[in-house]
Amino acid sequence: MAAAAGGGRSAGGGAQAAVAEQIAQAVQSTSNLLQLMEESSPAQTHLAKLPKKLLAKASLAKNTGQVLHQLPTVISSLDAYMDASLQSATQIKTVTQLLSNMENNQLRSILPASRLEKAEKNSETGKVRVE
Repeated sequence: MAAAAGGGRSAGGGAQAAVAEQIAQAVQSTSNLLQLMEESSPAQTHLAKLPKKLLAKASLAKNTGQVLHQLPTVISSLDAYMDASLQSATQIKTVTQLLSNMENNQLRSILPASRLEKAEKNSETGKVRVE
C-alpha cells in the first residue's frame, strides 16, 4: 500500500508537471501571438500607449485651463495700468511745462531784458547759464 501511495504521488507529480508544461506553452503561445499582433499593426501599439500619454498630460491641460481662465483678468489689469501710465506721462509733461514757465517768469523778474534773452536762448538749447 505504501508502494501504491508512493506511486500515486509520483503519478500526481507527473500530472502536475504535464499541466505546468501546458500552462507554460499557453503563456508562450499568447506572448508570441501578442508580439505578432504588435508587429503586424504598429498603430495598435501607439493606440495602446495613447491613454498613458493623455494621463501624463492631464495636469498640463489643467494648468493651461487655469491660466486661460485668469487671462481676461490679467489683460484688464494690464490695460488699466497702461491707461494710468499714459495719463501720468501727460501729467508729467504738463508739470514740466509749468516748471519751465515758472522758471522763465522768475528769470524775467530778476534779470534785465538783455540777459533774459540770452538765458532763454541757452535754456532752449539745453544750457542754463546766468551771467
